[in-house]
Amino acid sequence: MRRALVACLALALGSAPVGLFLVMRRMSLVGDAMSHAVLPGAAVGFLIAGLSLPAMSLGGFVAGVLVAGFAGLATRFTEIKEDASFAAFYLLSLAIGVLLVSSSGSNVDLMHLLFGSVLAVDDAALLLVASVASVTLLMLAVIYRPLLLESLDPVFLRAVGGHGSVWHLLFLLLVVLNLVSGFQALGTLMSVGLMMLPAICSRLWAATVGGMLLAAFLIAALAGMGGLLLSYHVELPSGPCIILLAGLFYIVSLFVAPQGGVLPRLLRQRHLES
Repeated sequence: MRRALVACLALALGSAPVGLFLVMRRMSLVGDAMSHAVLPGAAVGFLIAGLSLPAMSLGGFVAGVLVAGFAGLATRFTEIKEDASFAAFYLLSLAIGVLLVSSSGSNVDLMHLLFGSVLAVDDAALLLVASVASVTLLMLAVIYRPLLLESLDPVFLRAVGGHGSVWHLLFLLLVVLNLVSGFQALGTLMSVGLMMLPAICSRLWAATVGGMLLAAFLIAALAGMGGLLLSYHVELPSGPCIILLAGLFYIVSLFVAPQGGVLPRLLRQRHLES
């Protein structure tokens, strides 16, 4: 439980800011696509070395980078939009990954890769998660200004020679890194949940980017701690409990969040009418 708690906090530190930039760039579904793209590489690492953390992590990172590269090339040289390219490649990756694990492994192995187990995080996995979170925070601190401008006004950045494609590529690498570290604890299907749900909620609670970053981290951390406690006391799988709490927080935010909730908006409208 202690390792799981530290892993959830580290995932919140790294994944939540990346998820917020995905939301601001209108690439929310790309995060889901990339989480599935990690699966075939992790499956290849599993087939070669079994449940080896370095092999599965390296394989997942390579697979994610390849899918991002192929999707980018398809977008650049064809008429297909970026979201459609990612959707096509992630479906292909998911099918390949499931077939690879099913052909040489068991249903238990497949469930481990798809859904993970945060309570089974060992020291090596915890070190990986913490290292990825540290690299993510340092990299975001370095590229924060150009990445923010490229997310909000890419035309202006291109006009002033800001090399937006470089920041886009670095950002996609951060997305893949965080998904690779997340699938060790939450699986390839669940890791994107802790990245996207807190980020989406933060848009409803804060009006500035700094406030959104803080809100996304706090929501992800609370979901991680609450999900672990819920799974411990009710004897349910920890990963789904964490994502479920994050989803419930999103539903509550739709009604009561000050920046976009239904109830605050109705109260403001009544105040203006009176």
